[in-house]
Formats: sequence, C-alpha cells, structure tokens
Amino acid sequence: MDSLIAAAARALSTGDALGALKRVALRDDAPALALRGIAMAQLGEHAKARELLRRAARGFGAHEELARARCKVAEAEVALVMRDLTWSPRALESALLTLEARGDRVNALHARLLAIRRLLLLGNIAEVERALGHLDTRGMPPSLVAIAELVTAEVALRLIRTRPAREALDRAHEASRRARVPALMAEVEQAHAVLDRPAARWIRAGSEQVLRLEEVEAVLASGELVIDACHRTLRGGTVEVSLARRPVLFALARALGEGGPEGVAREVLMARAFEVRRANESHRARLRVELGRLRAVLAPLARIDATKTGFVLTPHPAGPVTVLLPPIEGSQASLLALLSDGEAWSTSALALALGESQRTVQRGLAELEASGRVHALGRARAQRWRSPPLTGFTTTLLLPASVPGGY
Repeated sequence: MDSLIAAAARALSTGDALGALKRVALRDDAPALALRGIAMAQLGEHAKARELLRRAARGFGAHEELARARCKVAEAEVALVMRDLTWSPRALESALLTLEARGDRVNALHARLLAIRRLLLLGNIAEVERALGHLDTRGMPPSLVAIAELVTAEVALRLIRTRPAREALDRAHEASRRARVPALMAEVEQAHAVLDRPAARWIRAGSEQVLRLEEVEAVLASGELVIDACHRTLRGGTVEVSLARRPVLFALARALGEGGPEGVAREVLMARAFEVRRANESHRARLRVELGRLRAVLAPLARIDATKTGFVLTPHPAGPVTVLLPPIEGSQASLLALLSDGEAWSTSALALALGESQRTVQRGLAELEASGRVHALGRARAQRWRSPPLTGFTTTLLLPASVPGGY
C-alpha cells in the first residue's frame, strides 16, 4: 500500500471524505477506486459510490480475494443506505466467509452488522436478537462497537424495553466518543432523543394523554386491559390477543374501549366498524354476528354486554380499559413511519419491509403524495420515495416488527 492510499484510508476512518478524495481522486487503480467509492458514499453520492466499488472489485485480480470481499461489503453497505433491500444476502455471506477465513475480523464484523441491520429494516426482530447473541465486539474498533450497540438499542425500543435500550445507548455514546466520527455521534444522540419524545397516546375514561415509550411500557406491564391500536393487539395480564388480520373486530374492540363504562351506541359501532353513514337491517345483523365473534375472541380478557342502546366492554377482573393510540393515525401510518427516517426508499423495499404487495404500497404512496406527505424522486425503476423526518414524536411503535408471541 503506497503512502497516498494509506493516508486516504486514515482520512476515511475518521469521516474525512474530502481529505481522502484529495489524495486519490485522479487515480483509477483498484485500491484508489475502492477508497473513492467509500468517500462518495460518505458524501451521499450513493449511485456513484456503488459504480466505483463494483469497478474496484473487478479491478482486483484473482489473487486478491480479500480485497474483492471488502469491496462487496462496502457495496452492501451502500445498498443498505439506499434502502435497496433486494440485494442478495448470499453475496454478503460469501464475502463474510472469505474475510473470516483470511483473519480479517474487523471487516467480518462489519459484514455481520450489515446483515443484521438489513433484517432490522425488514422487521425480523427475532432473527436480529439471535444474531446479536453471537456477536463478539471485544477488541473491535469503537465505531463498530457503537453500531452494534445502536442495533441492540433499536431492538430493545421495538420490543418496548426502555431500560436495556438506555443502557445500550449509553454504551454506544461512549464508543462513538472514542471513535470521534461526527456522523456516528450525531446518530447516537438522535437515538437517545427517541426515549424522551412522545410515542403514543392513550384514552382512559374519556380523557386523552400523551405517553413516552417508558410510560407505554408501564401501561403494558400494568396488567390492565390494554387495546393497542399501534399493533392491533389486546393485552391483559399474561394474555394477548392479536387482531392484526381482523380489522372489523379490532375496530369494534377499539370503539368499545373508547366508550368506557357507559358503553357505545349501536349506530356508532356500525359507523366505526363498517364505515357507513346510514345503517340498515343488514348492517345490524352483521353487527350481531361480528360481536359474537369478538365475544369468543375476547373471552379470556373481557365480556361484552348489551345495554338498552348499545354494548359495553367489561374486563376480567373489572377495572379500567386503556386504549393505546399511535402518534399518527391513518391506514398508511406504518408506511409513513418507515419513510420518516429521511432516506429514499424504493417501492419494492417498502413492500418487503411491510410484508405487503407492491401494488398495495403504490396505492398508499399515491394517497400520501396527494396529501403532500411524501414526494417521489426519479422515474420508473429508479423512482424513490422520501418523506421529511417527523418531528416532536417517535414512530417506533409503528415500525414493522415480527417476533414470536406478539412484539
């Protein structure tokens, strides 16, 4: 490695992309192309960075397998930042095996973290937890330690475990301080702020209150009946009932929960569940059928009794009913939550993350674009979607999370 390449590499390790480019901008050999690609990625020119990294990988000879593997890892990181989740994890796994076989533990850890962060974007929290359990960051650069702790904190936040999240963020803060990378330090500070922002609203006995994540955790641990509109789940003590795939039943449960001990009129229930302005006999018959289904589902948690004008929800044992509401409402709340990270997402990546069809996501994006909440960049297959970061609250509870047993 010549002196200019070495100096450029040191500049990149501290986040000085311009300093690195000054040394290798006019060179076209493979090591210089790789460093130029990383520098362009740090400057936000991701498409150019990807092109340079691919040229660098082709430029390294057959005997430079380790260098090619490092280029593949760098390209995977660029794809992750671009929210291109369709890139093959197999290529990254192959590079990881090469790095481990050649004793490059630092870049092997980097590759593992990239694979884990991809799983996190897709909401595969259970897989992320298992992968984090096998990570060994001892003796690793503080920048990678900070990233690992940020991922650990993000998992804890998705699972609404605020104490482990704070502890992981404190470790990430210390590691980022030692790494002295401004962008990384800013990311840790931003993650810290999530804990102090409003994360949800609750309705109890007709009154509404804003809650932070720590307060949401306390509500869920109280043992009281909680109707969670963020995940369409009902919880009481150790019992949990998911209605994520049964929107009509959840709409009825939520309306009954918001109605409190006074109950809810039949006309209101039909309007909330069936989205009709004028109910007829067929709607009333359907309401009886759906309430019968809801009674069966909620039997371990509560009972539904008829009143003169409607129905009332009474938990087992008798007590208050809390309705937990997301910070933003609407059928596209989860889509908007993903886009609010400030990155440009493709339609295919959004569909993968949400577990929906691309057509469904396209309809949601069209609705959000019409209301001015998102905007498109590019055209056709190069089209990306972006939304301004949502300030004042956190969308943690709206992000996709697939784990055994609920959250």
